[in-house]
Amino acid sequence: MFLEQLSGNLVQGVVLGAVYGMATMGLSLIFGVLKVVNVGHGAFVMVGAFVALFFFNTLGLNPIFAIPAAFAVGIALGLAFYYTAIRKLLHAPELATLLATFSVGVLLEETIKMIFGSEFRGYNWDVGKIDLVFTALPMSKILAALGSVFIAVLLYVWFKRTRAGSAMRSVVEDSQGARVCGINVDGVYAMSFALGIGLTVASGVLLTMFIPVGINPYMGGGYTLKAFVIAVLGGLSSPYGAFFGGLVFGLIENTSYTMFALIPGVEPFALTRFLSFLILLIILLIRPTGIIKAK
Repeated sequence: MFLEQLSGNLVQGVVLGAVYGMATMGLSLIFGVLKVVNVGHGAFVMVGAFVALFFFNTLGLNPIFAIPAAFAVGIALGLAFYYTAIRKLLHAPELATLLATFSVGVLLEETIKMIFGSEFRGYNWDVGKIDLVFTALPMSKILAALGSVFIAVLLYVWFKRTRAGSAMRSVVEDSQGARVCGINVDGVYAMSFALGIGLTVASGVLLTMFIPVGINPYMGGGYTLKAFVIAVLGGLSSPYGAFFGGLVFGLIENTSYTMFALIPGVEPFALTRFLSFLILLIILLIRPTGIIKAK
């Protein structure tokens, strides 16, 4: 019975980890290019969750159609916040950008609260399930994981095969050299920030496909904490490392929950969160660059 439950949680962990990885790629991309730590990350995830909720409950469309819409919303938000706040603070002390992204996160939360209210919401998208020997996996979760992998592959191809991706990699390597070669560095910064926010908002839709309940304006805090653990785990400047780190984190989170549930008198969820940050501390002490170094 225990092995059956553990096997089921391992499979669930891989599926959830793919979504976690996708949700962290935007955070790592922004830091890798602009060296800006987006502490408002979870608020943008929350915006994506509300886009999914709007599509399903108001428009009657399944959440898959909300993914490109959420990405477009994220691009628009990213460009707006870059040109109104981030651009002016790129060469300011790090605390300035931390406060700016934190303020943006609070602004988004309060705006969504005024529009939708503060109560918890959710939706029920039943598209069947796949019965494995040791667990039943809802198709919505499988589609969320497949969507995450598809987006990660698209991002990889975009980086490697397009001129815009090459320009972005050049700016990461040497921004001054890229400027001398005629690359619009400010334009690359704007594109990188917008793309990172777009990925983050889209990930909010994918996360609701996995966990379609508990949607509220302040849901992003937990995802921000997890994203930083995953980003450091995979290498803070590497979007691909973030995706890999998400897979590892999903496995650790689901497996540890099963193990902690065997201990009498403890709360497994609380211990799982404790383990996550213990892992973060150990990685920072042993390998600060993360599992995968930025490229």
